[in-house]
Amino acid sequence: MKLSGKIALVTGAGRGIGKGCALALAEAGADIVLNDRPDSPDADLAANEIRELGRKCWVIEANIFHREGCEELVSAAIAEAGPLDILVSNPAFSRRASFVDVDPELFEKTLQATLTSGFHMSQLMARHFIECGGGGKIVFISSVHGVAPFPRAVAYNAAKAGLDHMMRTIAGELIRHRINVNCIAPGWIDTPGEHEVFGDAAMAAAAADLPWGRLGVPADIGKAAVYLCSDDADYVTGEVLTVDGGIRLKGYLDHQQS
Repeated sequence: MKLSGKIALVTGAGRGIGKGCALALAEAGADIVLNDRPDSPDADLAANEIRELGRKCWVIEANIFHREGCEELVSAAIAEAGPLDILVSNPAFSRRASFVDVDPELFEKTLQATLTSGFHMSQLMARHFIECGGGGKIVFISSVHGVAPFPRAVAYNAAKAGLDHMMRTIAGELIRHRINVNCIAPGWIDTPGEHEVFGDAAMAAAAADLPWGRLGVPADIGKAAVYLCSDDADYVTGEVLTVDGGIRLKGYLDHQQS
């Protein structure tokens, strides 16, 4: 129960990686403010799973792809749950297209939803932490896309690379307030969204071809979030923790085995 007595705000927590983080934090003792988009079919189901663990869970629907939605979420979270200790920032939007064909509006929407929303959430929460006297944990969900130039993902790659570097700047400025700021960079994670994009058959085939022999699962990312949000990571800030089962090593391993 490393997070006993803590309250964590987790965005995009209705399913997938966000839900995995929320559940892991709850298992470690934290009460959860669970955010998902308005009219989400998943938020209440995820909240019930958290409550079954014996933790409190407040569900707050808000569109955090815009500043106004972020402000509404943070204000409502504080009003309902009281002072917060942790932010897991997990907004993202991605649609695949080749660079020469990608719609400029789609590019800007991807940066807005994946990078700029992270700025809004972290700034608002940092202000709250400072008003409460300092301390606190901010964890951004980044991606191996931040360092690996995967084809047909120019906007998402750029957004995640920007998120990593933004995190380092924020971490440096918030050190004096003893606020830890870090990223988790997942590899290929078995989530409902990935199945919708790639299909079940492609996901199964990909799993067998990954270095670790399986896709990651949301709980893998949740365990990393627990570490970064706990006192075990008190001396860790400005870092990207990669949790990818060795996917970035795949090309080297293929060469080694040839």
